[in-house]
Amino acid sequence: HHTYTNIKGVDDDVGYGLLRLFPEQRWHPAFILQPLFAALLALLFQWGVAIQELQLGKLLNGRKSWAQIRREFRPVWRKSRRLLLKDYLFFPLLAGPFFLTVLSGNLVANLIRNLWTFTIIFCGHFTTDAEVFHRSVLDGESRGHWYLRQLRGSSNLRGGKWFHILSGNLSHQIEHHLFPTVPAHRYQGLSLDVQEICRRYGQHYNTGSLPRQFGQVVWRILRHSMPSAPAPRAALIAR
Repeated sequence: HHTYTNIKGVDDDVGYGLLRLFPEQRWHPAFILQPLFAALLALLFQWGVAIQELQLGKLLNGRKSWAQIRREFRPVWRKSRRLLLKDYLFFPLLAGPFFLTVLSGNLVANLIRNLWTFTIIFCGHFTTDAEVFHRSVLDGESRGHWYLRQLRGSSNLRGGKWFHILSGNLSHQIEHHLFPTVPAHRYQGLSLDVQEICRRYGQHYNTGSLPRQFGQVVWRILRHSMPSAPAPRAALIAR
């Protein structure tokens, strides 16, 4: 999971194929509207995640055909249809005269979940200090460089016990990327060891409060919707 964190052109999570969040991404006039795209993605985040693997950007640049998209969309539609029927028909029908109450409750619950998940996940990938890398970093990348890239391409959120529980512990994206097979409830304990190692070797441990980190995300969305000169290739460290 996240083997290629924040490597431009390899990691599909860099902008989710919709947004320009780093100067290393080539600007296109369509990005002027990305504040609107970002707002829509936040509201419909579960569906954005559902279609992410379709790689719709490849359709726009001719690397995929409509026939391929339709074929790959079938399993997505089957799962989405079951979810829509469950939330907006089956359970509301079970409520009888409270049909509209349950339907609207499910709609609001899904909306809140989408906004919350968007906020937590974007804060883990797109704060000011989260770095993006050129695919050349993969040339001869050692295991140590892999860990360093995971550290530099991620960011955490500070908070109390219940904040971390309510975020599914994805408030610890650094540990999530470093140790993807470790149960999420162990991330907070691991973070103490990771921070100590960062202090020992002079590495920045990117963490902050939710308002601070999300404010940086919003600034990225706004700033990089406008044209700017391409940034130089980001090298991980001097080889």
